[in-house]
Amino acid sequence: MDYLLKKFCPRIEFDSYEDFFENFTINAPENFNFGYDVVDEWARVEPEKKALVWTDDDGNYREFTFTDISRLSNKAANAFVKLGIKKGDIVLCILRRRWEYWVVATALCKIGATIIPATIQLTKKDIAYRANQCNVKMLVCVNDDYVCTQAEQALPDAPSIEKRVCVAGEREGWLSFNDLIANESEEWTRPTGDAATTINDIMLIYFTSGTTGNAKAVMHTFRHPLGHIITAKYWQQVQENKRHMSVTDSGWAKFGWGKIYGQWICGATVFCYDMKKFIPAKLLKVMQDYKLTTFCAPPTMYRFMLQEDVAAYDLSSIQNFATAGEPLNAEVTIQWEKFTGKKIREGFGQSEGPVLLATFPWLEPRPGSMGKPSPLLNIKLLDDDGNEVEDGEEGAICITHLKDAYPPGLFVGYFGDENRTKEAVGGEYYNLHDMAWRDSSGYHYFVGRNDDVIKCSGYRIGPFEVESALVAHPAVVECAITAAPDPIRGKVVKATIVLAKGYEPSPELTKELQNHVKKTTAPYKYPRIVEYVDELPKTVGGKIKRKLIRQTDGIKE
Repeated sequence: MDYLLKKFCPRIEFDSYEDFFENFTINAPENFNFGYDVVDEWARVEPEKKALVWTDDDGNYREFTFTDISRLSNKAANAFVKLGIKKGDIVLCILRRRWEYWVVATALCKIGATIIPATIQLTKKDIAYRANQCNVKMLVCVNDDYVCTQAEQALPDAPSIEKRVCVAGEREGWLSFNDLIANESEEWTRPTGDAATTINDIMLIYFTSGTTGNAKAVMHTFRHPLGHIITAKYWQQVQENKRHMSVTDSGWAKFGWGKIYGQWICGATVFCYDMKKFIPAKLLKVMQDYKLTTFCAPPTMYRFMLQEDVAAYDLSSIQNFATAGEPLNAEVTIQWEKFTGKKIREGFGQSEGPVLLATFPWLEPRPGSMGKPSPLLNIKLLDDDGNEVEDGEEGAICITHLKDAYPPGLFVGYFGDENRTKEAVGGEYYNLHDMAWRDSSGYHYFVGRNDDVIKCSGYRIGPFEVESALVAHPAVVECAITAAPDPIRGKVVKATIVLAKGYEPSPELTKELQNHVKKTTAPYKYPRIVEYVDELPKTVGGKIKRKLIRQTDGIKE
């Protein structure tokens, strides 16, 4: 057991969080390549080891061993090389949750090409921007009319794209993935010399879904998957040969966090439900029927699942629930434990790295807390002058000592932007620009993005605290707290709210919610303005666009 973990980690068992934090290390071989050293290695030592269980809304079902993924990725690598793809070329993939993503990603890894995962929500402008920013040579897209149409319309503005491949069907003007690999050899020889990869070559580029402006191209090297050992083993607590499910589209960094890298290094079986639309009751049934062992989803999904009769589903097989992507409101984890008997373990991070703070196995989850720092990352809360703040004080979450030991899994810069790269990771520390505070036990609590913190009437108000207070009321499914202009106070707190089933907007409900906040937190933090909406504006990565709400309300930044 733990065969690969023991190859990369001198020690994998720890007596306490303190022991883990002080003594956990990762050995990164200079030529580490996920395709060969994880996928092919599992296929070699355990040919029948289950890698992937995949199903979709239409009842299709597939199981894949590591041998299957190894064999299919070899065929795909041979096909892509014939299309002219070589080490260093960049390929944009829009594949939703199709099983082919794992094959394509492994194949490109073996070639030494760079993959850009992208969400199916991208428009032609988004696709052209990514292609031109990174000189994309090939598109690989799911056979979805919207996705393919947007890609086709982007082509005149993206001259670098030479080939386009369609997965899960055929489409005029596109190469069929099935046809491409049908007659290819299952043999593939690992490149040597200049054609081989090193851990410092660029393996992966994520475009961060900024709330405004163009997305940034976040570069990760071939070392990156090893950083997710912490994510999978010690936060999600995946188990070898047991099913793990993270709910995410392949276009998000959360896919790398939860559906491939750390999970396969740990020998877990990735379970994928390729749902076209999130329907809470249907997801709960899938969680029940497929007997998952570990599960991870964004806080929003937990909130909406709690609108269903969670107690009616048998989720007893799931030993660990985790969440990341947005802060988890305390009320959500309290209610989840009430229905399932298990707490939700929160994790925190960005597209720029692996899990940075988390509720690790030795830590008791505290509602509202992100947990404690990951080892190897030297996380500190710093003030504007770069000094560490005291317990109870707000500070920016920073990864420090970059000059001493660059952490495995952390991004190495922004593609094509040397100035921004130097500003972000060219000094002694990387500032995430997320604000948090630490209690006397070392637990960290999220306050908000630095830009989201509200300053009014001489007070600093973190949006997350007020949002958590509102979500604790049964009428509120989710909400966003922002600043709104006020002729007297300059700015006041505004709540944009999505109501739960059975509730309708009314002056009486508004008053009730305002009083609820006053009783739950400091009275001066209550929202003086309340707006009810059917849904909150979000990025393609699922994060609330608070900046867009502020701009709509006339706040100039």
